[in-house]
Amino acid sequence: MDSMNAKEMFRQAETPLFWVGAFTVASLALWLLYRLLSGFRIWVLGNGQLLSPKLGKWAVVTGATDGIGKSYAEELARRGFAMVLISRSQDKLDDVAKSLKEQYKVETKTIAVDFGKTDIYSKINEGLAGLEIGVLVNNVGVSYPYPEYYLHIPDLDDFITNMINVNMTSVCQMTRLVLPRMVERSKGVILNISSASGMYPLPLLTVYSATKAFVDFFSRGLQEEYRRQGIIIQSVLPFYVATKMTRIKKPTLDKPTPERYVAAELNTVGLQSQTNGYFPHAVMGWVTTKLVPSSIVIYLGAGMNRRQRTGYLQRRKLRDQKNGANLKSE
Repeated sequence: MDSMNAKEMFRQAETPLFWVGAFTVASLALWLLYRLLSGFRIWVLGNGQLLSPKLGKWAVVTGATDGIGKSYAEELARRGFAMVLISRSQDKLDDVAKSLKEQYKVETKTIAVDFGKTDIYSKINEGLAGLEIGVLVNNVGVSYPYPEYYLHIPDLDDFITNMINVNMTSVCQMTRLVLPRMVERSKGVILNISSASGMYPLPLLTVYSATKAFVDFFSRGLQEEYRRQGIIIQSVLPFYVATKMTRIKKPTLDKPTPERYVAAELNTVGLQSQTNGYFPHAVMGWVTTKLVPSSIVIYLGAGMNRRQRTGYLQRRKLRDQKNGANLKSE
């Protein structure tokens, strides 16, 4: 009797369970299809035609003389933008400006300032006066000379001030200067270069990681505030790129040249408000934020930086010993 009741109950539940299962499978299939189509749209088709002088004649790039910043300047000039280059060294600015003029036949302006200072923005504002700015790339940034524990960082007070001014204040102040002009014309793009280090805490690079998390949050918040006014504000979070800052000399698939990275990243503008910019980096970002628990990512990052710290200090010790021996022999 009990077995018959159980069979009857199973038969009654069979149809609802079938439809629940079918709905679940269909939902997963649709989700997977959506993700595949979105990935194809972003990483294969891209949105490369969005960035053109139709947004405004001028593009502004901070930290424009090396690495990713220089590559942004070159790519935007190639697309026909007149360029405002802002960095610390006037000699380097002149070299880049000359190269852009000769290669791409575009107008250039240079503004030499130290973003570690806070009294520079009136000078920058004067340099930008009267310009129709379509694109702003907030790229200037500074990191640690080597991974280090917070209280062991040399000249910690100055280090904190400089890193906050360069990595955070510059983004806020440059946006303050440029965004109102974009809002008036209801068009413009601001690219804020954060870092994959800002996606989770990175011990022994803790201050750098925290400043880049600020850039990411600032960018995504402003995007929601101003997207209805025709403005695109994108948070860009690259992993390692072969630049002077990262000290990577040989590019690989996951550590591209800045030129390769920038060409890929610009195709994501208007498609992603937060991007890793380069498909292998997007895969790494998905793994480290969605697949692997954050506690493990933090633990592994700390271990990697401890090893780098140890290697750096050992090399420095050997170098100091060698220099001391040379002085004695003299």
